[in-house]
Amino acid sequence: GMQSTGSRRIKRSIYLDSNSVKFLSSKEIEKYKKINLLKDYIEKVSSEIEKFNKVKNIDLAPINGRQLTNIGMFRVYVELYLKNNSNINKNLTLLVRQKEPTFQGIPLEIYCFAKTIVWQEYEGIQSDLFEHLIPIIHEFDLLIFQNPTGNDFMGLKK
Repeated sequence: GMQSTGSRRIKRSIYLDSNSVKFLSSKEIEKYKKINLLKDYIEKVSSEIEKFNKVKNIDLAPINGRQLTNIGMFRVYVELYLKNNSNINKNLTLLVRQKEPTFQGIPLEIYCFAKTIVWQEYEGIQSDLFEHLIPIIHEFDLLIFQNPTGNDFMGLKK
């Protein structure tokens, strides 16, 4: 399959700390509208949510309505980032999905295909992708899950 498509599969998860998942405030939504990849998405989905919530009496119980979340916004950002990346094959499966939460956090799986079968090029494309996504996670107020290290315990010693 790799030879006939000229592509190699990227299938990797980033484990997000479930304690960092939250609903977005209107101020945060406005901040995310400034991100070129998200602007059109936010305008479309905000309109849909507003229409839905009008009939749900969310003033009494906000849980009755729909709201945007930071994990959902990050998932959409990653998907749009991949769709706009010239090194990703848009003719093959491209998806970003949340998998079942585990004791290691919430896996956000990235599944797509690099436009190369050359191993070094593929590794470079994959590295560039995650070198962008890992630091950008903090822009969405999300944390990557990781087990405590010795440095974490050093901070407790006082």
